[in-house]
Amino acid sequence: MPQHRFASIHVVGTNGKSSVAEMTAALLEAHGRSAGVYVSPHTDRWSERVRVGGAEIGDGEFGGAVERVAQSVEVVNRSLDEGESVTQFEAATAAAFVALAQAGVEFGVIEAGLGGRLDATNVLPSRATVLTSIGLEHTQWLGETEEEIAGEKLAVLRDHSTLVLGEVDTGVRGLAERTARERNASFVVAGEHDPDLELAVPGAYARRNFAVASAAAAAVLGPLDPDRVHAVATGLDLPGRMQLLDGNPPLVLDAAHNPPGAGALAEALPEALGGVPVVACLALLADKDAAGVVGQLAPRIDVVVCTELPAERLAHAGRPAARSLDAEQLASAAREAGLAAEVVREPVAAVRRAVEEARARSGAVLVSGSHYLLRYAVERSSQARRPTGSSASD
Repeated sequence: MPQHRFASIHVVGTNGKSSVAEMTAALLEAHGRSAGVYVSPHTDRWSERVRVGGAEIGDGEFGGAVERVAQSVEVVNRSLDEGESVTQFEAATAAAFVALAQAGVEFGVIEAGLGGRLDATNVLPSRATVLTSIGLEHTQWLGETEEEIAGEKLAVLRDHSTLVLGEVDTGVRGLAERTARERNASFVVAGEHDPDLELAVPGAYARRNFAVASAAAAAVLGPLDPDRVHAVATGLDLPGRMQLLDGNPPLVLDAAHNPPGAGALAEALPEALGGVPVVACLALLADKDAAGVVGQLAPRIDVVVCTELPAERLAHAGRPAARSLDAEQLASAAREAGLAAEVVREPVAAVRRAVEEARARSGAVLVSGSHYLLRYAVERSSQARRPTGSSASD
């Protein structure tokens, strides 16, 4: 099985999984160990989910892995009961494992999809499991309390491995300690970030994630070299996570889509933008807590342009059953939080409107609320951010 051809670090949690996975892989690479990453979701290409040596896997390599898995899927589906079949995420996960194995990586850092216990990634013989954070999300599947959700995620912990714990409340920490004892696993709580360590990505939450990633890398390598850690920290490039695009106005992309993520984003905005007025362009999936997200962002933004995620974009990104929250509902939540809000349903037009408003206020634009909005906005960001009077054909 391909997942047995590399040592694995399994990353579970509510927020911070992708960042921690990519940071951990970068730290492993910096210490001379080849590493690959599997993260989700993607925004444009399925191959975005697999990174080897810090770069997206090539089309040919990923295509070859998909072909191998497709052949196996046909065989497996014939053996299943009527009405059952291998899911899209299961197939994508298998293809990622094949691709990482074929790339010959020493370590695979694997982000769980939903939860842990029933997730397709829960076939890894992981040497370390990382629990990044816990929040109330996907409660219809994972449980109604933080401890119930944590239990679903901690179910992936393997016997005689290591559990690395991020920032959680005391109840979840107690559960994590008990789970580690039951599995005879080492238990590591990520330390505070080094205050003298400067990250290329702004925000206290990025520094917290880096501390977790450092603990995860140390769990499989032993003590890390401070100079190599510093080099990774100052060279980080995490698209869609406090990603700042210079321009007039500057534009920030962040995939925060739940209240804890939005709270971390709000905490980071002043550091990134220096307190200038912020015009947000937001879209959310229909199952997200709009009031919670907007409520967290409200103290740091001045006005909201509410938009929607086109169904074809969601289908192309592997979420054909998902639907966007109606922009009027999102605007209503924003107004209840005390914000001025307007509706522009088409997302590129919404970004353009946010740019106009930010330029008038000598401020910045924040595009957030969903992974799936970011690439849609960036695709035409050069046109959307041209000075008034220019056109797309210039």
